[in-house]
Amino acid sequence: MMILGSFIGFIAVCILIGSVLHATYFRGKLDKIKPYGRLVKVEDGQMHVYSMGTGEKTIVLLPGMGVALPSADFSPLMRKLSEKYTVVTVEYFGAGFSSETANPRTTENYVEEIRTVLEKAGFNGPYILMPHSISSVYSEYYAAKYPDEVEALISLDGTSTAYHEEIPSYVKFALIIAQFQQKTGALSALAKLTTNKKKLKAHGYTDKEINDMIVYGGFTMNDNVLKQIASTPDYIKDTNKLQFPESVPYFKVISKKTYETPNKQLKITPQEYQHKHLERIGNHAEYEILDGSHFIYANNIDRIGEIVDKLVS
Repeated sequence: MMILGSFIGFIAVCILIGSVLHATYFRGKLDKIKPYGRLVKVEDGQMHVYSMGTGEKTIVLLPGMGVALPSADFSPLMRKLSEKYTVVTVEYFGAGFSSETANPRTTENYVEEIRTVLEKAGFNGPYILMPHSISSVYSEYYAAKYPDEVEALISLDGTSTAYHEEIPSYVKFALIIAQFQQKTGALSALAKLTTNKKKLKAHGYTDKEINDMIVYGGFTMNDNVLKQIASTPDYIKDTNKLQFPESVPYFKVISKKTYETPNKQLKITPQEYQHKHLERIGNHAEYEILDGSHFIYANNIDRIGEIVDKLVS
C-alpha cells in the first residue's frame, strides 16, 4: 500500500507540474507567436486569414479537422501556388490564430463564416476552393448553395458526403482524455516528441513554421473543435441533401494510404467509400490517387499545382 500510495502521489505531482507548465511556460510561448496574416471581425469573434501571391484567380485553402495551425501547415503549398495565383488560408473559429465563437458549429455557419471573412478581407470570387478532409464537406455545401461564387473545387483527400457512420462512444471518451492531456501539458510534450523536423524541412517547411506548429499542437482541444468533431455526421447529412452543381468543376486528390487502408469505423471498403463519393458529385468529377498520407498536400505540392493549372486554365 505504501508503494501504491507513493506511485499515486508521484503521478499527482507530475500532473500538477504539467498543469503549471501548460498554464505558464507553454502558454507563454503560444502568446509570443504573432498572426501570419490578418485578424478579421466576424460575428462575435475574429477569424485569421493568411494570403500569398497576387494572381488574378483566388485559391481558398480550408483546413482539416484538428489542424492546430493551418496557416503554417499550408505554407509550402501556398508558396508554390502563389507563383501564379492569389492564395488564401482561412482558419476557422477555434483553429490557429482565430478566436473561438459561441455560434453553433453548423454546416450553414461554417459556409457563411468563410464567405464573410473572405469578403471582409477584400478577396473577391469566384473562388477556387481547395479544402482538406472535413472542409470538403463544407465546400460542397458552399458550391451547392452559391455555385456562382465557386470557380472550381479541388478536394485534398476530402471526407465523403455519400456515406457516414455515427461517432462511436469511445471517440467521445477519447476526446475527454485529450482535453485532460492538454491541461496537463501532455499534448505539448507529445507534439514536440512526435514531430519529424527533418522530414518537414524536406517538404519545404521553415524552422519557424515547424516550431510554431509544435507550440500550437499543445492547444488544439477547445469547445469549437470538440463540437466540430462531434457534429461530423450532421455536416455530411446536411450536404448530402444538396445536389452538387454540374457547372462547378470538381477534382478529388486521394491519398493512396487512404484509398488502400481499411477503416474499422466504415462498413464498406475504402475503395467503395471513395467511388460512392465521386458518383454523388456527378459524371464530371475527376480524381487522382497520389502517394502519401491523409495530409496529401505535404509531399505532392508540384502535382497539385499542375492539377490546378489544368482545371482552371
